[in-house]
Amino acid sequence: MVDIFSGRVLLNKDGHAVDPEEALQNKIVGLYFSAAWCSLCRDFTPILCDFYTELVEERHLSAPFEIVFVSSDRSPEEMAEYVQEMHGDWLALPFHDPFKHELKKKYNITAIPKLVIVKQTGEVITDKGRKQIRERGLNCFRNWLEGANVFQNFCS
Repeated sequence: MVDIFSGRVLLNKDGHAVDPEEALQNKIVGLYFSAAWCSLCRDFTPILCDFYTELVEERHLSAPFEIVFVSSDRSPEEMAEYVQEMHGDWLALPFHDPFKHELKKKYNITAIPKLVIVKQTGEVITDKGRKQIRERGLNCFRNWLEGANVFQNFCS
């Protein structure tokens, strides 16, 4: 995943620039394609927040997982408001970065919300992250670890 975002900047929830190579190193990454105007997105985002918080922030050993939000919002202001109002403490591709179009094409994003789980190389583990989280909760993360060939003492 570091390869895909190499030379780019990601933003944290506060809007500060983050080095993707540092932030995403040795992690499974969820590419979250979403927008504030999308009712299905607004329905799923709180579920994703809870999943992320429990997996990454509330554990003694946090899971090797990070989310990168790829916006389909209509304006940078709409994106910023959505991030502040509803998102977890995850990363985002800047609104004006044209790379979001390449990502949508690469991962065949035809509708939102879509959560694509990828390895460090950008190779897809599953493009059904949203469905898996809704159906299996934290248990789906173990399968993602196995799919990524990441071995860690992780208890779900």
